[in-house]
Amino acid sequence: MATVPATPSLGPTRDTRGRLNGILFVTLFALAVSQLAALPALANLGISPLIVGILAGMLYTNALRQGVPDSWATGINFCARGLLRIAVAGFGLRVSLQEIAQVGWSGLTVSLLIVGSTLLIGLWVGMRLFKLDRDTALLTAAGSAICGAAAVLAFESALRSQPHKSAMAVGSVVLFGTLSMLLYPLLVNSGWIPLDTLGVGLFFGGTLHEVAQVVGAASNVSAEATHVATIVKMTRVMLLVPVLLVVGVWISRSRQPGLAQGKGKVAVPWFAFGFIALVLVNSLQVLPTTVVHSANQLDTFALTMAMTALGMETRLSQIRQAGPRALATGAVLNLWLVFGGLAITYAVQRLLG
Repeated sequence: MATVPATPSLGPTRDTRGRLNGILFVTLFALAVSQLAALPALANLGISPLIVGILAGMLYTNALRQGVPDSWATGINFCARGLLRIAVAGFGLRVSLQEIAQVGWSGLTVSLLIVGSTLLIGLWVGMRLFKLDRDTALLTAAGSAICGAAAVLAFESALRSQPHKSAMAVGSVVLFGTLSMLLYPLLVNSGWIPLDTLGVGLFFGGTLHEVAQVVGAASNVSAEATHVATIVKMTRVMLLVPVLLVVGVWISRSRQPGLAQGKGKVAVPWFAFGFIALVLVNSLQVLPTTVVHSANQLDTFALTMAMTALGMETRLSQIRQAGPRALATGAVLNLWLVFGGLAITYAVQRLLG
């Protein structure tokens, strides 16, 4: 006579409970991170909760953690992967076609030139000059070219790269983006960079890494410059989708011999199409302002959770292997954004006015 196990569903229940515990752990951690990022000392520097999240997660996993149950790892991984894709798609509610149209061809041209040139320079400098692997070079270039940590997250999700590579790219964004945010207003207000209001908006929005950094820097110049800079920055954010698709095709066609099955191509970035859909929804203005505002706040928290989980999966020993080279790549890119971005801004203003 066959016997029936007394608790046949105990294993799956434990797995589910462990995953939920992992997600809850990241959620509570991200709540604390959000409160920390709201402190004036950090908020006034334009340091977003995303940045604080990955740094706090790394600190915890490398210095303070006594260990979490192995079953929690699936929940932490979900936050760093699945939730990340949803949150990147949700970023589309921050962009509208009307805002992009306000700065016209000047803003679009500056954005296209800076994004395209920074990606190409970043790949060449990272891979050829500093001998970085492709993923680290691409993540560093994407963070500098498009929208900082959010771009690194989007590319990390599409590339399925190792967490420490994203951490190195985010470190570059934090360091050089913050330095530029503090330096730009000083150079403009002192007359070292003679730009009118439109020029300041084009330059700041076209070259600073994070949205918060753009707002923080431009607000020290004028409200008009802040408005233009924010729109130009969101135009760069809009380019995230076509760049992801182009990079996906490029990597799929350049598979290296000897790679394991599936390692040579980018995962289909379905979240990119979600991003486009939400941009269109925001452009149609069918949602109440309060709903959009609340959705954006929720999305920021989801991105903070993803960055925190990513930090928890990152080991400093892995970063040390390529850290100096990744920072050197970020430094070269930052110099290009300052001087090359300034040259592009002057040229576009002269040609398109």
